[in-house]
Amino acid sequence: MLLAIDIGNTQIATGVFVGDELVVHWRLSSAIDRTEDETWILMKYICSEHGYDISAVKGVSISSVVPNVTATFEKVAVKYLGLEPVVVSSKIKTGLKIMYDNPANVGADRICNAVAGYEKFGGPLVIVDLGTATTFDVITKNGEYLGGIIAPGIEMSAMILHQRAAKLPRVELHFPESVIGQSTETSMQSGLMYGTVEMVKGFINRINQEMGQEVKVVLTGGLARLIINKLGSGYTLEPFLTLEGLKKIFEKVK
Repeated sequence: MLLAIDIGNTQIATGVFVGDELVVHWRLSSAIDRTEDETWILMKYICSEHGYDISAVKGVSISSVVPNVTATFEKVAVKYLGLEPVVVSSKIKTGLKIMYDNPANVGADRICNAVAGYEKFGGPLVIVDLGTATTFDVITKNGEYLGGIIAPGIEMSAMILHQRAAKLPRVELHFPESVIGQSTETSMQSGLMYGTVEMVKGFINRINQEMGQEVKVVLTGGLARLIINKLGSGYTLEPFLTLEGLKKIFEKVK
C-alpha cells in the first residue's frame, strides 16, 4: 500500500494505492494550522470508512506547493507510519528532462502530472490542470518538459470578482443556458465558465502553432470535470493524474 499526498494551495488530494489500483481517495482543506495528530486522525478515519487500514501503508509520496503543510505530513509519515516519505522536487531523478530556466521553480504537482502523463500518453503532450490556478504543461515526444502557462483558476477568478467589485455577487460555478447572460449572475457565470473553455482552446491552438504539430491534451485537477464536456473532441480527462504521478515517482526513487 502506498499513500500519495498532493498538497495544493486550497485543497489536499490524498489517495491510497494497493498495487496499481487507487482504492480510496479524499480531499482535505489545506489548513496550515492543523497538527500532525489531527491530520493523522482525519486520514485514519476516512480510510477506515472505506474499509482500509492506513497503518498498513508501506510507502508515502508527497508533492506540495505549501511548505508549512508539507512539514506536517512528513511528521505524520515518520511519527505514525515509521516511514521516510519521498517528497517530489526537481532534484529527484524522474526520467523527465526539465528545460525550465530554473528547474527548481517547477511545482512538484506539475512534475507529477508530466511524469504520469508522458508515461501514459507519450508526447508531444499538454497537461491542463484546473485547480487554484489553471496551468498548462508541455512535454515533447522525447520526454522533455519545455515549460508552460500559469493563469488564474476559475474559483480564484470568481472570488476576486466578488471581493474587488462591490456589486458583483458570489456565483455557483456552472454554465448558464446561453453565452449572453440575462442577469449579473449569469453574465459572470458565462465569463468564468465559457471564458475558461475559450482560454483552454486558444492556448492549445497557440501551442500547436509554436510546436509545429498537433499535441495530445489531458485535463486534470479538481475543476476539470466542469468544462471537459464543453471542449469538444481531442481532450482526455484524467482526474487522478497527480496521484498517479506520485506513485510512479515513488517507484522510480525506491
